[in-house]
Amino acid sequence: MRIRVSPADAVIGLLVALLAFALVVQVKSNAGDTQLANARQDDLVRILSDLNAREQRLRDEIATLQATLSQLGEGAAGREAALAEARRRADELGILAGTLAARGEGLVIRLIPGPEPLAASTVLEAVEELRGAGAEAAQIAGLGGHPVRIVASTYFADGSGGGLVVGGTAMGGPYTLTVIGPAATMRTALTIPGGVSDAVARDGGTVIVDEPGEVTVDAIHVPTDLRHARPVN
Repeated sequence: MRIRVSPADAVIGLLVALLAFALVVQVKSNAGDTQLANARQDDLVRILSDLNAREQRLRDEIATLQATLSQLGEGAAGREAALAEARRRADELGILAGTLAARGEGLVIRLIPGPEPLAASTVLEAVEELRGAGAEAAQIAGLGGHPVRIVASTYFADGSGGGLVVGGTAMGGPYTLTVIGPAATMRTALTIPGGVSDAVARDGGTVIVDEPGEVTVDAIHVPTDLRHARPVN
């Protein structure tokens, strides 16, 4: 009997494989980080705890995807499950693309410059640290500009007068990053020795991290109209 593999089966299988691969790469990356050689014992314990928590989240997501795969093969119930899964994925992709507002667990981080302005590279490093720690949605606000949703295409550049240009919007410090994701893991990522907090402190600045329980990221990224590309049917 020949087993037919539907597109939904293939997509779910690919997602499971990618999640497993990401878990292995992340663990190896953190284990090989030379900065950890000089970390304190308390920091190492927190990092290990965060890695274990991240591993459990990935395993839970794999289990959810496997359950969804099973539901997709059950006739009419499978069609309903496929529709619900498509809607869920559309919402997730909308949040990742910055076209939908989001609310959830997260942090509010204030980056306060010292005598020297904060460099765009330092703020970008903070964003990358947060992404690596599981941030799912983020926006940045500053003086003189509207909040900017941070997506894959958002760029950071040093502006005139010591400010920043974020995705084409000029703003001055202090800056506020509002981020949705695992709060404890992201807080630890910001305070790893040699990381963002140390970089800001070297310039005389300060990083203040608040954990209000639930935060809202409501700045919307307007996607660019495509002039040449079109989907293939």
